[in-house]
Amino acid sequence: MLLDTLRRLFVLVLLCLAQALVFNRIQLFHCAIPLVYVYFVIIFPRSYPRWALLFWGFAAGVAIDMFSNTPGLAASSMTLLAFLQPMLLELFLPRDAEEKIRASAATLGWGNFVALTTFLVMIYCTVFFTVETFSFANWLYWLECIGGSSLLTILIILTIESVRK
Repeated sequence: MLLDTLRRLFVLVLLCLAQALVFNRIQLFHCAIPLVYVYFVIIFPRSYPRWALLFWGFAAGVAIDMFSNTPGLAASSMTLLAFLQPMLLELFLPRDAEEKIRASAATLGWGNFVALTTFLVMIYCTVFFTVETFSFANWLYWLECIGGSSLLTILIILTIESVRK
């Protein structure tokens, strides 16, 4: 249990540092920003306690908010994503899947993993940019931010997943 917590903390710190030092500097067409820390919530196992998943999602969001100077945006969006992840993961798992299965391309297959990642990233980007914009006056820019950031984030997450064991 302690080893699992330390491993998750290491992954969280690594993704937060990568986001703050590298990915926050990438901004294509002034709207598309890769948000790779979403990967932290995607890879949680099926049997992980829901309260702990919500805690980790909120902690990751607060850490990103501190590094990115976006008070509450990432925390609220990551908490919602952590709430939805177990329900969406169940949709892509086979019926006879074991209880401790983890969301990855190796366990789900590439098609299901890409679909799960796409759904979760699209939900995250929609909530994140809706709360950030808080207005639909410039709805085209809002859609460009959601679409561009989602596409960049999905591509980077799939690249990370293909490199991982």
